Amino acid sequence: MSAVAVPGRPSTAVWTTRRSRRARLGAAGRRAAIYGGSVAVSLLALAPLWWMLATALMTNQQLYSRTPQFFPNPITFENFPRGFVQSNFPRYFVNTVGLEAAVLLGTLLSCSLVAYSFARIPWPGRDAVFVLVLATIMLPPQVTLIPLFILFRTLGWISTYLPFVVPAFLANSPFSIFLLRQYMRSIPSELSDAGRIGGCNELRLFWNLILPLCRPALASVAIFAFVAVWNVFLHPLVYLQKGELQTVAVGLCFFQNESGTDLTPLMAASTITLVPVLVVFAAFQRYFVQGIALTGMKG
Repeated sequence: MSAVAVPGRPSTAVWTTRRSRRARLGAAGRRAAIYGGSVAVSLLALAPLWWMLATALMTNQQLYSRTPQFFPNPITFENFPRGFVQSNFPRYFVNTVGLEAAVLLGTLLSCSLVAYSFARIPWPGRDAVFVLVLATIMLPPQVTLIPLFILFRTLGWISTYLPFVVPAFLANSPFSIFLLRQYMRSIPSELSDAGRIGGCNELRLFWNLILPLCRPALASVAIFAFVAVWNVFLHPLVYLQKGELQTVAVGLCFFQNESGTDLTPLMAASTITLVPVLVVFAAFQRYFVQGIALTGMKG
């Protein structure tokens, strides 16, 4: 039966239009709330970075004025040359960049090889060994600091970069192994089977076939390794007992001890140390997001 319009009451089409309009308004309200909350959280996370940059662009009179200033007025750049030159900071930058290059090369090569053996080569006890490797993630670095220090001192590696470089070439990052292994398991096994039929051995399959397909996962591992080495403080402080060998993180601590309450050059130096991390993340952001999104798609 067709709907009969009752005088004084809206028709069915009017009610449907009103419901759809309310649904659209409700969806728009939820989206606005989500976007607003995301913007608020982002601003809250960026507040310390803004305070650091604003302080680096201020003079001491502006920083310690009775009226708090959230925007430097006028802007001054004289703190950056002071922060970069003071406390032997260029030397710390060179040390950290060289150490980063060696550690990144060792981590990518060794962890990708180990991950390939866990993901693509069947051998007895493979899964049990992989679980043991993952279990080492639960060990905090402070637990192994003293035994490693005794070992490196016995080997004569104290005050050298060998305690950082040699473990990197021995796949000392279980998290990187996990990321690469999960990504490699998402690659179809038919590709490896076709390569074996064509006469490729496992090393050639790894280098020519699997590794080029793992660029997103390798970018993720590179970013994590870069940030870890760039920000590490405790291990360089313990192992590198010569001041001229120290890294940026320890150099900032030395700078703080020397500058005391002179915060403006310290914040300028901190801003300078943040730039390489932002550049690396911006350069590999696309691969990083893709690698994190695809990792773990296959058991």
